Amino acid sequence: MIERLAAEIEDKYLTLTEELADPEVLRDQSRYAELSKAHSDLEESYRLAVAYREARTSLQDAEAMLEEGGLDPEMKEFLVEEKASARARLDELEQQLRLAVLERDPRDEKNAIVEVRAGAGGDEAALFAAEVQRMLMRYAERMHLKTDVLSTTEAALGGVKEVIFEVKGKNAFGALKYESGVHRVQRVPVTESTGRIHTSTVTVAVLPEAEEVEVHIDPADVRVDVYRSTGPGGQSVNTTDSAVRLTHLPTGLVVSCQDEKSQLQNKERAFRILRARLYDMAQAEQNAQVAAQRRSQVGTGDRAQKIRTYNFPQGRVTDHRVGLTSHRIEAILQGELEEFTEALEAHERAERLAAAEV
Repeated sequence: MIERLAAEIEDKYLTLTEELADPEVLRDQSRYAELSKAHSDLEESYRLAVAYREARTSLQDAEAMLEEGGLDPEMKEFLVEEKASARARLDELEQQLRLAVLERDPRDEKNAIVEVRAGAGGDEAALFAAEVQRMLMRYAERMHLKTDVLSTTEAALGGVKEVIFEVKGKNAFGALKYESGVHRVQRVPVTESTGRIHTSTVTVAVLPEAEEVEVHIDPADVRVDVYRSTGPGGQSVNTTDSAVRLTHLPTGLVVSCQDEKSQLQNKERAFRILRARLYDMAQAEQNAQVAAQRRSQVGTGDRAQKIRTYNFPQGRVTDHRVGLTSHRIEAILQGELEEFTEALEAHERAERLAAAEV
């Protein structure tokens, strides 16, 4: 029952409040930090639980007075309206409470590794890949997150065939995970002389960064090749074997890094990318197992799916997962992705709530 859930939330929050004031807890910094996080995480649910209790009391009071009878018409009308208002408020708060107590994806708070690759469309796809990279990095900056490019494979005309960058900060993966998928662009390429509109694609993969304790990589399972770097990078480029290629033999995954002058730095970056990809594979396998046992699964991150279309002639951007269209294409390419993220978060919460009720 929702009443019991609300009462349990209130009790737990008040208990945590008391524990945080305990001198013994204050002396134990680790315990204090743990309780503070739990207290903070429960704060929104507590606020809703209190509001739910108050709305329920208002409804019960109105019903009790109406049952007593002997009311003048004006008071009766007032109480009927009060009862209807309290009932509507109660229904709304019940839905919000159910959503608030849904378990969050523990990966959301992790740092993220973002991989952007040019797809179909040649030079035009590579140019759009560079624009998507800038869009995502600017969005990360708007979210007060730090970015660091780990690896770049450049293309002609200022485009990129592939770029991998890291995003660090609170809720980094949670902020960017909805960008995973195929981004489609429709416009007249700079290389097109006849003015025909072309369609090109860019693939984005957003991976939660894994710690060494979460993904153990046996050194015997990895072949490490070093080679001479190519492209811009300073005096040491093309003169030392600083580039590193890792091949994970059990899975066949290959990661290359050459942006740094130091072979050691390139190797360390490559292992971080490999660890994130292996973690993502493990999560995908786990999700597939859960999906086989449940009717609904959310957040599978199917990258074969076309998630968004950027139509330049019409100045619009459409997210196909939630059917949301915006005509602010220039602002969106400058990183103003909040309207899409908020709509996708709401959609995911609704899906998870429906799954929980199955």
